[in-house]
Amino acid sequence: MKRFKLLFYFLILFNLLSGFQISDRINNPDIVEAFFDGIISTHMKENKSPSGTISLVYRDRIIFSKGYGYRDIEKNEPVIANQTMFRPGSVSKLFTWTAVMQLKEQGKLDLDTDVNTYLKTFKIKDTYPGEPVTLRHILTHTPGFEDGGVGYLIIEDFDKAIPLRDAMEKYQPKRVNPPGVQTAYSNYATALAGLIVSNISGMSFNDYINKNIFEPLNMNHSTFEEPLPEKLKNDMAIGYAYEKGRFTEKPFEIISSFGPAGAMSASSTDMANFALAFLNGGSFEGTYNIDGRNYSNRILQEATVTEMLTQNFSHDPRFPGMALGFYESSVNGNRLVGHGGDTQYFHSDLAIDLENDLAIFVSFSGTGGAKVRSVIVPAFYNEFFPVDLPPLSISEDFNERANRYAGSYAFWRSNFSTIEKAFFNLGSAVQVAPSSENTIIVTMEDDSRQFIEIDENLFQERGGKAKIAFQENESGEINGMIYDSLPFMSMYKISMWRGNSFNFLFIGLSVIVFLGVMLRLAYQWSIYRSLPKEEKHATTSAIVASGLNLGFFIFGIIALSVDGDTLLSVGFTPLMKFWLLFPILATIAGGYQIYQAVIVWKNNYWGIWKRIRFSIISLCCLFMIWFYYYWNILGYNYL
Repeated sequence: MKRFKLLFYFLILFNLLSGFQISDRINNPDIVEAFFDGIISTHMKENKSPSGTISLVYRDRIIFSKGYGYRDIEKNEPVIANQTMFRPGSVSKLFTWTAVMQLKEQGKLDLDTDVNTYLKTFKIKDTYPGEPVTLRHILTHTPGFEDGGVGYLIIEDFDKAIPLRDAMEKYQPKRVNPPGVQTAYSNYATALAGLIVSNISGMSFNDYINKNIFEPLNMNHSTFEEPLPEKLKNDMAIGYAYEKGRFTEKPFEIISSFGPAGAMSASSTDMANFALAFLNGGSFEGTYNIDGRNYSNRILQEATVTEMLTQNFSHDPRFPGMALGFYESSVNGNRLVGHGGDTQYFHSDLAIDLENDLAIFVSFSGTGGAKVRSVIVPAFYNEFFPVDLPPLSISEDFNERANRYAGSYAFWRSNFSTIEKAFFNLGSAVQVAPSSENTIIVTMEDDSRQFIEIDENLFQERGGKAKIAFQENESGEINGMIYDSLPFMSMYKISMWRGNSFNFLFIGLSVIVFLGVMLRLAYQWSIYRSLPKEEKHATTSAIVASGLNLGFFIFGIIALSVDGDTLLSVGFTPLMKFWLLFPILATIAGGYQIYQAVIVWKNNYWGIWKRIRFSIISLCCLFMIWFYYYWNILGYNYL
């Protein structure tokens, strides 16, 4: 018994000393700076990110903040952490949701009331009678909206921006799920919440945030204004893309039409102040003075902060889920709440660790900044809160049930009603396939990982920490999948014709057939000219249909090569609109080709093998008609 007590006390002492050791290391600016300098400099260089900024909050103060690279490469101006502003993208949403919770505290908003109650000039459509969208759905990314944004979410010409109220009415997306059922990240829903803040407060959204969040938190280098106020313009980090061996300056991105979802610009130390307020239960040190009056620096009551940071929705109790606005993640066993954010040229992350009383904000510019951003928080926890990966045992009988998970999966954060369905979903399905090692292989784009079953419908990456879980329908069939790192985006199992293999197989076959028709025409031109009238008519229909379908692919490559990089910000250019004429003409020609196939068989034109070849062309035309229709490419279907 005495030995047991000694062992018990030893373990307590060991844990305390370990905690002090971690605390001492994080409290040492030299250790922290050496760590971040090493990892950030290396990854910025590897990924062609020209500038970055970071702030680390620990135990009520900013332990470390620093800028990396250059705010302006041409002028050789360095990034300064407490001055240089970056675009945190969707981290902006946390300010919108904080504003919502402030108004809830005042009794002006209810999270479970139909949002139409708070809208003045338009209403959200009643797609699911008796199941209205509420602010709680919006704060947990479960309102059930489809996604979209080409040509209006992030633009480069401020003159094309429209007021928030008008944008919310004009770009209202379709509801594709009942609210509260599936997570599907929604910029529209968050911007809608910002409009509600404006409607209820009687202030513009930007003015409300300035007065009720930025000023109390001493966030003097933060704004939602676009273009930037004159006094802040020279503090803004320039966005760059690495093109043809050099950094190319890009325009300031305009998000005003959806401002509450991502229009913020901020320094990393300002973001640290915001994190400090949440770590301190809604309070920021001291008071602030406006026009001779002192105001409290508290932005939320402690009970509201607790409510806001408590899990409100999860697809699986074993996984991180959605708090109110903040989403959860788990890194080395530590629960984090926060939010990531991406514009085209800036990539950011805010992670708040309540248990360890710390927070990290990072932001990196350049198209490679996303990769830099993604490694910082995991690397920090591996360094200061390391854990050993427990060995995973493989179930010897897993292959007996592996096929129930096999198939293709797509994110509910998707478009279903416009041509964006094709642009962002065609070829993007996640593939799950059994392996010969009693595991499954999950492939997303060009990244394939092996996962081992660790519990019912639960898998962990072999040699890694990532986890996935599968969802069942009422019949016990697998119908969905979720990543532990993406609590705001669930997936559904898709049908064969939505999958990559089916579409690309038949696209490839059709292109080969259409090319064959055109090549045959080229070397048998004299034969074609001498055909009898009826047979020549049928052959011409095959030539025209083949040419128009090939034209769709050829001009598609040209249009996307020329204007694809600006598609999100500019929308459909004249060249792209010309390209979209081909599916219309190809569908008409394809329909006529199918009609001609019936005539060919009815009148016994040619021999049997030639008629079969002609019918194969018709079947390819039929597939292409379906393809254009299914993927919303038929017609100018982009609004």
